[in-house]
Amino acid sequence: MTSITESIDVDVPVTVAYNQWTQFESFPHFLDEVESITQLDDTHTHWKVNVGGADREFDAEITEQHPDERVAWKSTGGETQHAGVVTFHKLSDTSSRVTVQLDWEPEGLLEKVGALVGAGSHAVKKDLKNFKEYIESRGGESGAWRGDVPR
Repeated sequence: MTSITESIDVDVPVTVAYNQWTQFESFPHFLDEVESITQLDDTHTHWKVNVGGADREFDAEITEQHPDERVAWKSTGGETQHAGVVTFHKLSDTSSRVTVQLDWEPEGLLEKVGALVGAGSHAVKKDLKNFKEYIESRGGESGAWRGDVPR
Protein backbone atom coordinates (compact mmCIF):
# COMPACT_ATOMS: atom_id res chain seq x y z
CA MET A 1 0.00 0.00 0.00
CA THR A 2 1.29 3.46 -0.89
CA SER A 3 0.36 6.46 1.28
CA ILE A 4 0.19 10.07 0.15
CA THR A 5 -0.59 13.16 2.23
CA GLU A 6 -0.78 16.62 0.65
CA SER A 7 -2.34 19.95 1.66
CA ILE A 8 -3.20 23.25 0.05
CA ASP A 9 -4.52 26.55 1.37
CA VAL A 10 -7.46 28.00 -0.53
CA ASP A 11 -8.83 31.54 -0.39
CA VAL A 12 -12.42 30.54 0.30
CA PRO A 13 -14.23 29.89 3.58
CA VAL A 14 -14.06 26.31 4.86
CA THR A 15 -17.79 25.81 4.13
CA VAL A 16 -17.29 26.70 0.46
CA ALA A 17 -14.31 24.34 0.08
CA TYR A 18 -16.19 21.52 1.81
CA ASN A 19 -19.41 22.09 -0.14
CA GLN A 20 -17.57 21.95 -3.47
CA TRP A 21 -15.78 18.73 -2.45
CA THR A 22 -19.17 17.06 -1.89
CA GLN A 23 -20.01 17.66 -5.57
CA PHE A 24 -18.28 14.51 -6.79
CA GLU A 25 -19.56 14.81 -10.36
CA SER A 26 -17.55 18.08 -10.67
CA PHE A 27 -14.22 16.30 -9.94
CA PRO A 28 -13.26 15.94 -13.64
CA HIS A 29 -12.92 19.76 -13.67
CA PHE A 30 -9.92 19.60 -11.34
CA LEU A 31 -8.75 15.96 -10.98
CA ASP A 32 -6.68 15.23 -14.08
CA GLU A 33 -7.04 11.44 -14.11
CA VAL A 34 -10.81 11.43 -13.48
CA GLU A 35 -12.93 11.12 -16.60
CA SER A 36 -16.31 10.90 -14.86
CA ILE A 37 -18.00 10.21 -11.55
CA THR A 38 -21.61 9.16 -11.21
CA GLN A 39 -23.27 9.75 -7.83
CA LEU A 40 -25.33 6.59 -7.24
CA ASP A 41 -26.80 7.65 -3.87
CA ASP A 42 -25.70 9.67 -0.83
CA THR A 43 -22.77 7.37 -0.06
CA HIS A 44 -21.91 5.55 -3.31
CA THR A 45 -20.16 6.71 -6.48
CA HIS A 46 -18.94 5.09 -9.70
CA TRP A 47 -15.63 6.38 -11.10
CA LYS A 48 -14.03 6.23 -14.55
CA VAL A 49 -10.36 7.19 -14.52
CA ASN A 50 -7.36 7.07 -16.80
CA VAL A 51 -4.09 6.42 -14.98
CA GLY A 52 -0.93 6.38 -17.07
CA GLY A 53 -2.96 5.63 -20.21
CA ALA A 54 -4.91 2.77 -18.59
CA ASP A 55 -8.69 3.14 -18.31
CA ARG A 56 -10.11 1.92 -15.01
CA GLU A 57 -13.51 1.86 -13.34
CA PHE A 58 -14.38 1.34 -9.72
CA ASP A 59 -17.04 2.03 -7.13
CA ALA A 60 -16.42 3.93 -3.93
CA GLU A 61 -18.30 4.27 -0.68
CA ILE A 62 -18.30 7.30 1.60
CA THR A 63 -17.45 5.76 4.97
CA GLU A 64 -17.55 8.95 7.03
CA GLN A 65 -18.63 12.50 6.32
CA HIS A 66 -19.05 15.49 8.62
CA PRO A 67 -19.88 18.95 7.22
CA ASP A 68 -16.94 21.36 7.11
CA GLU A 69 -14.63 18.73 8.64
CA ARG A 70 -14.02 15.56 6.61
CA VAL A 71 -15.01 13.14 3.88
CA ALA A 72 -13.59 9.59 4.03
CA TRP A 73 -14.03 6.86 1.41
CA LYS A 74 -12.88 3.47 0.26
CA SER A 75 -13.11 1.67 -3.05
CA THR A 76 -15.62 -1.17 -3.03
CA GLY A 77 -15.15 -2.81 -6.39
CA GLY A 78 -13.31 -2.60 -9.64
CA GLU A 79 -9.67 -2.54 -10.58
CA THR A 80 -8.42 0.12 -8.18
CA GLN A 81 -7.99 -0.49 -4.45
CA HIS A 82 -7.71 2.65 -2.37
CA ALA A 83 -9.04 4.55 0.61
CA GLY A 84 -8.66 8.11 1.73
CA VAL A 85 -9.84 11.09 3.67
CA VAL A 86 -9.97 14.79 2.90
CA THR A 87 -10.09 17.17 5.84
CA PHE A 88 -11.01 20.84 5.93
CA HIS A 89 -9.45 23.31 8.35
CA LYS A 90 -10.56 26.90 8.92
CA LEU A 91 -7.59 29.28 8.72
CA SER A 92 -9.66 32.47 8.79
CA ASP A 93 -13.16 33.57 7.84
CA THR A 94 -12.03 33.69 4.19
CA SER A 95 -9.43 30.92 3.89
CA SER A 96 -9.05 27.25 4.65
CA ARG A 97 -6.66 24.32 4.34
CA VAL A 98 -7.63 21.17 2.43
CA THR A 99 -5.62 18.04 3.28
CA VAL A 100 -5.85 14.79 1.33
CA GLN A 101 -4.57 11.49 2.68
CA LEU A 102 -4.74 8.66 0.15
CA ASP A 103 -3.74 5.02 0.55
CA TRP A 104 -3.68 3.00 -2.67
CA GLU A 105 -2.41 -0.23 -4.08
CA PRO A 106 -0.42 0.34 -7.28
CA GLU A 107 -1.49 -1.99 -10.12
CA GLY A 108 0.87 -3.09 -12.85
CA LEU A 109 4.48 -2.21 -13.53
CA LEU A 110 3.89 1.41 -14.56
CA GLU A 111 1.98 2.29 -11.37
CA LYS A 112 4.46 0.43 -9.16
CA VAL A 113 7.41 2.31 -10.69
CA GLY A 114 5.43 5.54 -10.47
CA ALA A 115 4.77 4.94 -6.78
CA LEU A 116 8.48 4.39 -6.16
CA VAL A 117 9.40 7.75 -7.73
CA GLY A 118 6.58 9.70 -6.08
CA ALA A 119 4.35 10.19 -9.14
CA GLY A 120 1.21 9.76 -7.02
CA SER A 121 2.25 12.52 -4.65
CA HIS A 122 2.97 14.84 -7.58
CA ALA A 123 -0.44 14.03 -9.08
CA VAL A 124 -2.25 14.79 -5.80
CA LYS A 125 -0.33 18.10 -5.45
CA LYS A 126 -1.32 19.05 -8.99
CA ASP A 127 -4.95 18.07 -8.39
CA LEU A 128 -5.05 20.19 -5.23
CA LYS A 129 -3.62 23.16 -7.16
CA ASN A 130 -6.32 22.58 -9.78
CA PHE A 131 -8.97 22.48 -7.01
CA LYS A 132 -7.63 25.78 -5.62
CA GLU A 133 -7.84 27.43 -9.04
CA TYR A 134 -11.30 25.96 -9.67
CA ILE A 135 -12.90 27.00 -6.38
CA GLU A 136 -11.23 30.41 -6.17
CA SER A 137 -12.12 31.33 -9.77
CA ARG A 138 -15.77 30.34 -9.25
CA GLY A 139 -16.20 32.57 -6.23
CA GLY A 140 -18.43 29.93 -4.64
CA GLU A 141 -19.41 26.30 -4.68
CA SER A 142 -21.45 24.70 -7.46
CA GLY A 143 -23.62 22.87 -4.92
CA ALA A 144 -23.52 21.23 -1.52
CA TRP A 145 -24.46 18.09 0.33
CA ARG A 146 -24.52 18.79 4.06
CA GLY A 147 -25.54 15.34 5.25
CA ASP A 148 -23.62 13.54 7.97
CA VAL A 149 -22.32 9.98 7.54
CA PRO A 150 -21.22 8.64 10.92
CA ARG A 151 -18.28 6.30 11.10
